[in-house]
Amino acid sequence: MAFNEAVTLGRTGLKVGRLGIASGYWAPPEAIEMAFERGCNYITWGSFIRGRSPHMAEAIRRILANGQRDKMVLAMFSYAHQPFLTEKLFVRGLRKVGLDYADVLMLGFFSRRPSQRIIDGALRMKEQGLVRYVGLSGHNRKLFPELRHEGTIDLFHVRYNAVNRGAETETFPHLLGEGRPGVVAFTATAWGKLVNPAKMPPGETAPTAADCYRFALSHPAVDVCMVGARTLDEMRQNLTALDRGPLDGVEMARLRRIGDHVYGRPRAV
Repeated sequence: MAFNEAVTLGRTGLKVGRLGIASGYWAPPEAIEMAFERGCNYITWGSFIRGRSPHMAEAIRRILANGQRDKMVLAMFSYAHQPFLTEKLFVRGLRKVGLDYADVLMLGFFSRRPSQRIIDGALRMKEQGLVRYVGLSGHNRKLFPELRHEGTIDLFHVRYNAVNRGAETETFPHLLGEGRPGVVAFTATAWGKLVNPAKMPPGETAPTAADCYRFALSHPAVDVCMVGARTLDEMRQNLTALDRGPLDGVEMARLRRIGDHVYGRPRAV
């Protein structure tokens, strides 16, 4: 089964492609448009200056000019961690591309529960129509189940790859079932370690980035896997993951074996 079909992003009800496009790698607009045409409609963009790739901004404008706003799912990140700055920078980012709202406000990089002021501010932005849903990203795997039970966060960005697999036991089992939040995996290549030939076990060739995306998407709890591309050719190679589908047993064992080697120490039982 290929990954070409759209899925529902948890309880948001949003229809999304299996690969999401991250703006932090500054892929050219043509690469983003190519991915969008393949159904990769989950796009992240920063509400802060460093995360506002001008290439992504241009791609968003082109998508809007083609009358495809209804197909785009825009998740805007905020790292302000202050309600006032979150809203101010968020609105400024929207205006930069001519939008009135984003589909998701992503509260970026929280290692513990956001303060009630942050959550209340995000919900206020939701009530004002600036965003439709609220998401959260972070590396604390045990935080996501806690927030799922509170019911205020609609989707999570979770670190998951063949090296960092703790989410398989500490996170994913707790995000299933009725009313489940959407789950987006990020850092699928473990910041490039999984595709670095110098990091491989003796005699092993490095997997491709597409293999790493397939690893993440092969887990049934994962709706979307974020991809990073710097060039049109890299994006083209990334998109092969859509056609190749889930890893088979041999491929999965290989990726996990490589992940163990890169991890480099005994795993907790």
